[in-house]
Amino acid sequence: MRILHTMLRVGDLQRSIDFYTDILDMTLLRKSDNPEYKYTLAFVGYGDEKSEAVLELTYNWGTDSYDLGNAYGHVAIEVDDIYAACEKIRTAGGNITREPGPVKGGTTEIAFVEDPDGYKIELINKKFAGQGLGQ
Repeated sequence: MRILHTMLRVGDLQRSIDFYTDILDMTLLRKSDNPEYKYTLAFVGYGDEKSEAVLELTYNWGTDSYDLGNAYGHVAIEVDDIYAACEKIRTAGGNITREPGPVKGGTTEIAFVEDPDGYKIELINKKFAGQGLGQ
């Protein structure tokens, strides 16, 4: 078994595609409309769906916002250089909600960015071989 995708409902599909592709450097893998049920799906990610987990962006026609509730946490993305990634995101107009730095009680460096719909994306600085998260 493996994780295939995580679905996020979005209020403006093109705005979300632009965020994930232009700001977070993902690739738009595929997009499809379902006129009968009035929704469009767009799949974005860093690699082929055959080997990588991806995000499914779901746009329900005519719905421009959602109540995110209090159960959702975040999607985590590993980055090679968290400081450079945050600077690139900031320069591209992305919203950094937690500046890069060590996680409380550990040494793993993290940051948080928010997508256009308010979903949190955790950036985790890549560790060198032999180190694990939280060490």
